[in-house]
Amino acid sequence: MAENYPRHYEHVRELMGKLSREIPKTMEGFSSLHMAAVGAGVLGTKFKELIALGIAVTVRCDGCIAFHVHGAVEAGASKEEISETIGVAVMMGGGPSVMYGCEALEALEQFTQK
Repeated sequence: MAENYPRHYEHVRELMGKLSREIPKTMEGFSSLHMAAVGAGVLGTKFKELIALGIAVTVRCDGCIAFHVHGAVEAGASKEEISETIGVAVMMGGGPSVMYGCEALEALEQFTQK
């Protein structure tokens, strides 16, 4: 196991808190954007978290993978839905996305081992 994703998730949240104290207006704007983007609409929150996860895998962002696997699980995404999302990301991102797809699957296993 290369990464403890629940711990990484909490660590990034702490870092974002520090960043929020340094650039509060920017982070308030980002938080508002995030809430508006993933909030329920025509597309549900679960579907939006899966989209964000696919992008996270494709752009190879560890913190984003932790956040959006967590968000997808919290929104009720199944292992199969997350796995298919990883598959689409692999199709779009090629070999590097395979590696980060493996990381996303590891994160899923860790977040659901409660």
